[in-house]
Amino acid sequence: MSTDVPNPWLRGYFPRPGATRRIVFFPHGGGAASFYRPLVRDLPEDVEGIVVQYPGREDRLGEPCCTDMPGLVEPLAKALTDLDDRPVWFFGHSMGASVAHEVTRLLGPAGEALPERLIVSGRPGPARQHPDDKHLDDGRLWADVCQLGGTDARLLQLPGLREMLLPVLRADYRLVGGYRPGAGRDLSVPVSVCYGTEDPEVDAADAAAWAEATSAPTDVTEFPGGHFYLRTGHDTLTHWLAGRLDDRNDPAGRNRG
Repeated sequence: MSTDVPNPWLRGYFPRPGATRRIVFFPHGGGAASFYRPLVRDLPEDVEGIVVQYPGREDRLGEPCCTDMPGLVEPLAKALTDLDDRPVWFFGHSMGASVAHEVTRLLGPAGEALPERLIVSGRPGPARQHPDDKHLDDGRLWADVCQLGGTDARLLQLPGLREMLLPVLRADYRLVGGYRPGAGRDLSVPVSVCYGTEDPEVDAADAAAWAEATSAPTDVTEFPGGHFYLRTGHDTLTHWLAGRLDDRNDPAGRNRG
């Protein structure tokens, strides 16, 4: 794939034509592609970061948001087949972890070589995910967004911001709240699991449960911080990713820590 060719689903902020592999990043609920710009910028020089852009935000603001998982992942999986010219890893945070999981499930049976590794962050393993109805109550939904810390608290106080963000948040929380992941080992790729030690939504047992979703090796790494440890601990996550990429030829998927 040439990152110069427009694709409504994918953003390549820092094209690296000579990169030997790519990481595709899947945003959290209510999030947009630009959230990952700093992380993509700081990847090793031989790695190109590509970020998924969901409908209904930033430069796709005029498109309706997806409110169910199949409606999101089916066209997204098709778009990602354009990246089959070099090895690819997936990284999904929170809702994005489930989106990346479902895309991986779709691409596996189709015989696609995507991805080589799935990295899931800030999301319990499928067997420990539970439906919820936060999208039905704007007050609960907004309180959850403020508590989790994905957006600078000062920005959340801007007049009109709540009303601007709520439609996207309702759609994403409805998608996650109604999602029922499949049971069993439906993946055959290695899975790396990341979570924040102070995350109210994911604990060590939740993270370890991802081992039940794949027949390949898994490893779990905890980071200081809450649900959005990857925003507050950007340098730590960047360093960890570089280390994992250095270990990419290790079939046991061992973690340097």
